[in-house]
Amino acid sequence: MPELVFFSGTMDCGKSTLALQIAHNRSARGLQVLIFTRDDRAGEGKLSSRLGLVTDAVEAVPGMDLYAHVVDRVSQGGKVDYLIVDEAQFLEPVQIDQLARVVDDLRLDVFAFGITTDFRTKLFPGSRRLIELADRIETLQVEAMCWCGSRATHNARTLGGEMVVEGEQVVVGDVTGFDEEVGYEVLCRQHHRRRMTSGSVRASALSPDVLPVGSD
Repeated sequence: MPELVFFSGTMDCGKSTLALQIAHNRSARGLQVLIFTRDDRAGEGKLSSRLGLVTDAVEAVPGMDLYAHVVDRVSQGGKVDYLIVDEAQFLEPVQIDQLARVVDDLRLDVFAFGITTDFRTKLFPGSRRLIELADRIETLQVEAMCWCGSRATHNARTLGGEMVVEGEQVVVGDVTGFDEEVGYEVLCRQHHRRRMTSGSVRASALSPDVLPVGSD
């Protein structure tokens, strides 16, 4: 039976790499994929991983009817055997409903990849709808690590290496940068709650075992 599957995890846990691997494995067996993505780090209409792999994709812009796009592709003679949707957390809830319709009406598997919560630990609307509708939810087993060595469970937004907890939900940034640009870092719950990023620890010359004054 076709399924809507949501692969979730924090940043740096290999979601896009797995998406590309699934596409590679299935294409080797003659299956044709249709890839959607949104706000990929490599630019519009691209699916990329931090390992340097990249492929073309359809940019799922706001207001786009994903179900209608698939139907149009097939009606014009294109072959579609399954869908991959990366950065699914950025999709509108109605677009997640359209993906479910692809599974139910067109009988195609849909593999969606995305992070669950934002830098404020709040659910992304797209992720929330996927949790509500998915046939299966798979937590990726490649564990991202906090700077302290513990398993990272939360996504943090940084500015100049300092964690921020206010601002727009979606701001595309560099997960490796600690300059004055917007960046992202994965943290364990303890250090997310204490707003202790690797940049702030280095700046204050604290060891990982020393808590900042006033910490609860």
